[in-house]
Amino acid sequence: MSDCPSIRSQFSEYLDGAVSGTAMHAIASHLEGCQECTTEFAEWRALQRVLTSIGPAKPPADLGLRLRVAISQEKARTTRRRIDSWQMYWENTLSPVLVRGAAGLATAMVLLGVMALMIGTVAAPPPVAATEAMPDSTTTPQFLYTVGGTDARGSFSQPVLVEVAISSTGRVYDYRIVSGPTTKEVREALDNMLLMSHFTPAQFYGVPVPGRAILSFSGASVRG
Repeated sequence: MSDCPSIRSQFSEYLDGAVSGTAMHAIASHLEGCQECTTEFAEWRALQRVLTSIGPAKPPADLGLRLRVAISQEKARTTRRRIDSWQMYWENTLSPVLVRGAAGLATAMVLLGVMALMIGTVAAPPPVAATEAMPDSTTTPQFLYTVGGTDARGSFSQPVLVEVAISSTGRVYDYRIVSGPTTKEVREALDNMLLMSHFTPAQFYGVPVPGRAILSFSGASVRG
């Protein structure tokens, strides 16, 4: 078909949920009638599923402790550099002046007291609790609402359990019927509803990432 190259060029954005609702509908409609594009899209989707199954790398369990120790050590080094700078300033500037007169002795004692206070109060790094654990900052997609699409709940004579793939922008780009009827009418109803559905995307340490969710449809309710 003449529009196949245009459709295929959008497969990546379609899988990421980065195309408009109109474009999603156009691509889905094209795939229903073009076997070659459907075959190629299946390869794209299989690759995406493999990458999704790998998942993001988990940080080491002791990452928080190691970061705190590194910060403490850097603070200690910074304090030591400041003390060395004060010592150089003392040796090259203040010490020769204070030695010239007896009146300088009191000032020298004050400065020595200040330096001792600095060493005793800020040189030592703060203690780090070895039992502190990293918080769980991973969340799963959550269903928000459906806009514009026809309410398809009446099309389901039996409960339908669906696994949906949610992009990092909170849009559905793929789904799989886990249990329930798989008739053409049910799939058309799911296409219409899921195309216009919005989700809170999964997050990994505050960063939106693709994820999956299980939805349960019936003639009376939709549960995420």
